[in-house]
Amino acid sequence: MRLPVLVFVCCTLWACVVRPHCAEAAKARHFKWEVSNMFWSPDCEEKVLIGINGQFPGPTIRARAGDTIHVELKNALHTEGVVIHWHGIRQIGTPWADGTAAISQCAINPEETFTYRFVVDKPGTYFYHGHYGMQRAAGLYGSLIVDVAKGEEEPFKYDGELNLLLSDWYHESIHTQMVALSSKPFRWIGEPQSLLINGRGQFNCSLAAAHTTGAKQCAAVNRQCAPVVLPVQPNKTYRLRVASTTSLASLNLAIGNHKLTVVEADGNYVDPFVVEDIDIYSGDSYSVLLTTDQDPSSNYWVSVGVRGRLPKTAPALAVLNYRPTRASKLPALAPPATPAWDDYAHSKAFTYRIRARAGTPPPPSTADRRIELLNTQNRMDGHIKWSINNVSMVLPATPYLGSLKLLGLKSTLAAARPAETFSRSYDVTRPPANPNTTVGDNVYVLRHNSTVDVVLQNANALAHNTSEVHPWHLHGHDFWVLGYGDGAYRGDAADAARLNLRDPPLRNTAVIFPYGWTVLRLVADNPGVWAFHCHIEPHLHMGMGVVFAEAVHRVGKVPKEAVSCGATATALMAGDHL
Repeated sequence: MRLPVLVFVCCTLWACVVRPHCAEAAKARHFKWEVSNMFWSPDCEEKVLIGINGQFPGPTIRARAGDTIHVELKNALHTEGVVIHWHGIRQIGTPWADGTAAISQCAINPEETFTYRFVVDKPGTYFYHGHYGMQRAAGLYGSLIVDVAKGEEEPFKYDGELNLLLSDWYHESIHTQMVALSSKPFRWIGEPQSLLINGRGQFNCSLAAAHTTGAKQCAAVNRQCAPVVLPVQPNKTYRLRVASTTSLASLNLAIGNHKLTVVEADGNYVDPFVVEDIDIYSGDSYSVLLTTDQDPSSNYWVSVGVRGRLPKTAPALAVLNYRPTRASKLPALAPPATPAWDDYAHSKAFTYRIRARAGTPPPPSTADRRIELLNTQNRMDGHIKWSINNVSMVLPATPYLGSLKLLGLKSTLAAARPAETFSRSYDVTRPPANPNTTVGDNVYVLRHNSTVDVVLQNANALAHNTSEVHPWHLHGHDFWVLGYGDGAYRGDAADAARLNLRDPPLRNTAVIFPYGWTVLRLVADNPGVWAFHCHIEPHLHMGMGVVFAEAVHRVGKVPKEAVSCGATATALMAGDHL
């Protein structure tokens, strides 16, 4: 397909305005990908997963701020559609390239090809993943790294760079998982069998069995599940880029005997701070600085363990290899212990320290609108759902971007406006008094350039004394994380006092802790239709999300291939144009 010249030129010019060096350095980077099923052994157990060009994880995209990415994507899956979401890329001027099935585009049918074209407008650590069904959990993901534009510099120095893409892995296929989550009676899919580092893990054995009671030492393995080795030189500083594309697990990362300095979160610089370990939720990305100041005759464990859930999955391990020490020399010290899964004080202590670096744009001082979203687990006709303000999201056959722009459904959505708050009498510490729910589109229409506060309120699930961690990801935007609190949000002076308007971090993913709340502020300045959802795959599959529609009439020409399905396909056949 061909991208309209106007859209391409406008996007490129916009990037050059915000990045003054890009006019001399911006490039078009072309990729040709084929998505297909293949046999692979991520944790030494052979299964079928989804790969790209015969690779798992998919190829790493590396670009500079201001570059234009072209990905010609062929769907070679035999029986299902596919899309790819470019997680953290704001898609300014190209909302049709966001890669969210039923929201920004139609799923790409088997044997069809679709070309994504978009500008990566700012540097940072990002990734991409499938956004159709639960294809992310089937291995459809990879890294996307954006360096500063040529002639610019990062606000911190380092000698080398390492990249860690973290994920979890189930032995059951995603089709079995989806049937289980949608079944009547409900069948929970359980915890993942393995954690993966750069697509590699080890099931039912340990690389550090000598330090793990009852564990079996991993034997010789094939290259697909061989331990990840991170080679470093002594007395150097490395930038470690870390992103989590897990389906379910919240994670903690630590490196034996080494401290970590956090400098970036979700593509935005943060005020540097030093920690022993970091919590990283699904959808998060970070950069941390690591100084190799330990005994160079030893190697050290990189340990990734489960947080927020009773862990039934063994930690993943990699080796920090001090050269010229042999990589095969296992570290003498035990791997760092993951904090207790329910030590939320530890999690909050880390999260609350994340502040914007000096020079980050501050949030508007006030908001024009406040939307409060109560996260609950409910029942409907014998099924279990996750709901927002007691409505579980379902997606349409016609992508919202096409239906709103071509079919003019904005007035219909406005008439069916979803609830913007919940009862102050709702007891978030107990299971819902009325567990029943319904389904709906959950589309919020936002006025162009308005400032919107979003309150994410966590609550007790259906089981007593159970409230889960939910990392929420917003497409098309960064937002300011103004603050967190425990219990029910009241919107009173006490809650207002907990908000940070001086140096809140800019993020695209934010966590709500069990029985707590999180307040975000965003500016609706990016015309398009954008998903906002829990980044845990089973929760999104069960309805935990909403949609923000912004100034769709301002969106430029949308490629027909993006929205030629459902009702828009009929309209296009009748001669209407986008």
